[in-house]
Amino acid sequence: MTSQHPDRRRWFALAVVMTASLMDLVDVTIVNIAMPSIQQETGASFSALQWISAGYALAFAVGLITGGRLGDIYGRRRLFLLGIGGFTVASALCGLATGPDMLVAARVLQGAAGALMVPQVLSIIHAGFPAEERGKVFGLFGAMVGLGAVTGPLLGALLTEWDVAGLGWRPIFLVNLPVGVAGLVLGRIFIDESKAPQALRLDLVGMLLATAGLLMVLYPLTRGRELGWPLWGYALMAGGPVVLALFVRYERAKSRRDGSPLVELSLFRVRSFAAGIGVQLGHGTVCGVFFLVWTLYMQLGLGWSPLKSGLTGLPFSLAVSTAAGLSVQKLVPRFGRGVLRAGAVVMAAGSLLYLALAEWLGTGITPWQMALPLAVMGAGMGLIVAPLTDAVLSEVPREHAGSASGLINTVNQLGVALGLGLTSVLFFNVVDDAGPAGIADGRAFADAFGSSMWWVAGGLVLVFVLMGALPRHRPQPAADAAGAAAEPVRKDGEPALIG
Repeated sequence: MTSQHPDRRRWFALAVVMTASLMDLVDVTIVNIAMPSIQQETGASFSALQWISAGYALAFAVGLITGGRLGDIYGRRRLFLLGIGGFTVASALCGLATGPDMLVAARVLQGAAGALMVPQVLSIIHAGFPAEERGKVFGLFGAMVGLGAVTGPLLGALLTEWDVAGLGWRPIFLVNLPVGVAGLVLGRIFIDESKAPQALRLDLVGMLLATAGLLMVLYPLTRGRELGWPLWGYALMAGGPVVLALFVRYERAKSRRDGSPLVELSLFRVRSFAAGIGVQLGHGTVCGVFFLVWTLYMQLGLGWSPLKSGLTGLPFSLAVSTAAGLSVQKLVPRFGRGVLRAGAVVMAAGSLLYLALAEWLGTGITPWQMALPLAVMGAGMGLIVAPLTDAVLSEVPREHAGSASGLINTVNQLGVALGLGLTSVLFFNVVDDAGPAGIADGRAFADAFGSSMWWVAGGLVLVFVLMGALPRHRPQPAADAAGAAAEPVRKDGEPALIG
């Protein structure tokens, strides 16, 4: 084996896991752009549309912590391949769905499979690359987020407009099949297996408590409007934090007893990790609100086609990609935490500019008039997404990479699910209040969009405040002795190339 061979295999493996992560990112944005088409063909209600996104986010959020720990215990390569296989099968079921109920069920399955696949991506990056290379890798990761933001809406719009083989919106899911199969084949070739260096056991009680606590908060929030906000929903939401508090107590006891908790609570003693988790939650909530209401505003409120809506989002997507690529490698080493805080300010400014233009121009607004505020919002988001991941993981020990990445993704998806649930209050309540006349001429959706954007801007102000708890600058990596001690190994005793 030549000296370059490990590096070459490592970067090939990185390409495989990033492609799988891109598939997940594209899938979310593709679904958003096709929502009105799904509604027209299937007769789905507003609640069903909400559940097509929220069902995925809920399953994803509640499964991510367990998915990350399963990778630590049973092998990250194994769980990655199992997740991408399940995601591919679920995508096929989404494409073959005969109605809204089947589509929602398939989306829940897709989210559960994604919860097995996605945590392994950050675990593989964190465990497979030394600290001095992670800035470059997370810069690539941020650029990939931007690529997903560009590709998803356009691909979804084109596939929906083209009506491939008379299938309407279905190809937005079926397009995952060749990507998923390729990921399975190439993953088996290039990714070497790795696990946590010490023996761990699956924490079933912790898994049940965490899942129950999250569902008790998120399920009634998402279905509350549809069911008329019943009393039991409020009771569940009040009981959710109690169950999560029991989960924390149990995890502390289990950590003392056998050292195999589902969540490594010692991670929260790492300031960068604890602060970053709070920022992830706030930013995820903002994104959950914005992306769904934005799509519904353009297509149902302004009457635009999926392709026109997708092209309108290009300035946003290109700005995200450009800013994300620059932020980690060029800006963060010089300005540190200030880059993330600037991102929150810029994104909030863009949202307020968008709000002002939407209210001034009404339903006569054009894509060109949206370009500037969208570009400003995208640049702000790009300054946040890539540096934030690096900031949260910067001081995490390698042996806890799976647990940490599972928590990062869980909190982000928890935020997205909260945002989707809040659309019931912030968006659909305004639409309902406008009555049939407002819905018919699009004014109801424009008003609901304006109401939601105030909350988006307010959420970004809160994110800015929380970012004040992040370290001013990224900690300098210590000599890699500790990392080497925790380096994953293959069955033959050689260091794993990745994973």
